[in-house]
Amino acid sequence: MSLYDDAVLVLKEYGDQPELRDVYLEHLAAHPDGMYKPCQAGHLTSSALVIDPSRGQVLLTLHRKLGMWLQMGGHCEAGDTTLEAAALREAREESGIETGLTLLPGGPVRLDRHPIPAPCHWHLDVQYAALAPADAVAEISEESLDLRWFAYDEVAGVADTSVVRLLENTLKRL
Repeated sequence: MSLYDDAVLVLKEYGDQPELRDVYLEHLAAHPDGMYKPCQAGHLTSSALVIDPSRGQVLLTLHRKLGMWLQMGGHCEAGDTTLEAAALREAREESGIETGLTLLPGGPVRLDRHPIPAPCHWHLDVQYAALAPADAVAEISEESLDLRWFAYDEVAGVADTSVVRLLENTLKRL
């Protein structure tokens, strides 16, 4: 199964946000290249909120280009076989936590469509949650200005509403 096929299957099975889910599916139907960055009409991305329930904290990265505290995530790559694999790869790369990260069962936690600068127009993010082991030590990557653990109640003070909603939905699943 290709990454494109996996994305269509994941989105068809995703039960929340039906209107936005349909936008994603329509985008993929119209753009067979819609999984990857070169698709100028927009493309899917995959991300994961790294969370440590034992400490009541989430790990956020201060994005180098955007200057915002965000979950780990980014573009799908040719070697990615599933959206889950892409989210987990991004979480490992950007958090520096090489072992022990596992995705919260049940598929995506939410979807978030947001505009990006030209030449592309949209990121259609499929958002997961990754559980970190209790002894996880994060290490900043070259994609970040900073990397920091935040208590659940601190997130709204540093991150945008998309990250806050992702955390809320993740906590409902736990």
